[in-house]
Amino acid sequence: MIAILRSATAARFGEVSDVLVEAGIRAVEFTFTAPDVTDAIRAYAARKLADVALGAGTVTTVEQARRAVEAGATYLISPAVCRPVIEEGVRLGVPVVPGALSPTEILTAWRAGAEMVKVFPASTAGGPAYIKAIRGPLPDVPLVPTGGVDVANAPAYLAAGATAVGVGSPLVADACRPDADLDALAVRARNLVAAVSKGRPAS
Repeated sequence: MIAILRSATAARFGEVSDVLVEAGIRAVEFTFTAPDVTDAIRAYAARKLADVALGAGTVTTVEQARRAVEAGATYLISPAVCRPVIEEGVRLGVPVVPGALSPTEILTAWRAGAEMVKVFPASTAGGPAYIKAIRGPLPDVPLVPTGGVDVANAPAYLAAGATAVGVGSPLVADACRPDADLDALAVRARNLVAAVSKGRPAS
């Protein structure tokens, strides 16, 4: 599971991530839609647990990729197949997960050096059935469906062959706001972890 943190400000990203990690989610994505995200990445990277993966999301330029990695991001996620970002990630030695939708885009991203490919928006494309269909001709490409993934359907995505799932607003909701209820976030996070653990296919 990758928890996607998107807000007008990244001031609370670290606090929200602490709640998510405590609930059992070990990968978080701080998105570049927040103008202060680099500072948030740097601050969280300085104190996060060793087994927590801290990623930068909505990375669309080489400059953003460099800033994110310099600040401490250990992987990069893009909303589309941004070849310069993929190439820069490879050069910097960090995994890149570009967004794609069609089989052509997915294969293009994979051949360009992607570690995994984010399938976005997954729910609009057909949900778990679409992931299963893509896995047929492209069984070697690790897919990360994102967009509309929630506690109810996350297990079905994994059962359909997804390597991981990206979960944004259905999990985080308004938790990044200063007055948000972090106890409610903790409940949602624990429910997601429990659902995924229960529904994960046997290896």
